[in-house]
Amino acid sequence: MRKIFLFLICLFILALADDSFLESGPAPFVIYGEAAWYSSQSCKHEGTTGVWTASGEPFRDMAFTCAMRRRDFGQYYRVTNLTNGKSVVVKHNDFGPSLRWRDPKTDVTHDLSHRVIDLSKGAFQKIAEPRQGVLKRVRVEKV
Repeated sequence: MRKIFLFLICLFILALADDSFLESGPAPFVIYGEAAWYSSQSCKHEGTTGVWTASGEPFRDMAFTCAMRRRDFGQYYRVTNLTNGKSVVVKHNDFGPSLRWRDPKTDVTHDLSHRVIDLSKGAFQKIAEPRQGVLKRVRVEKV
């Protein structure tokens, strides 16, 4: 009897409590890691045409797009270079980056598991110089 009474009191308190914490929505998506850029030229060197992305859109070097390992094409992300504070908003339209890459010239395999996003050249230019190639510290957050 006492357990039932305590249970009813708990239900009453929950009914009176402000339930705004239930309406807050999902937690924001934020990841940290490395970023690099890719272009239609680099895709051609790897043996692909570089014409179409995985989402079916044509690839454009100077567009603000990105490749991620997620499957939410059409979603927008803000990518921030944590070294200089610059950021850019990009549209996710392709798969990547690869977890490993084998250099055909040296036959050496490189671990790319820390790379969380590949940016189009146009997007990369907004937050860093393309000659850097890879940014070691970026934050990627869903917009």
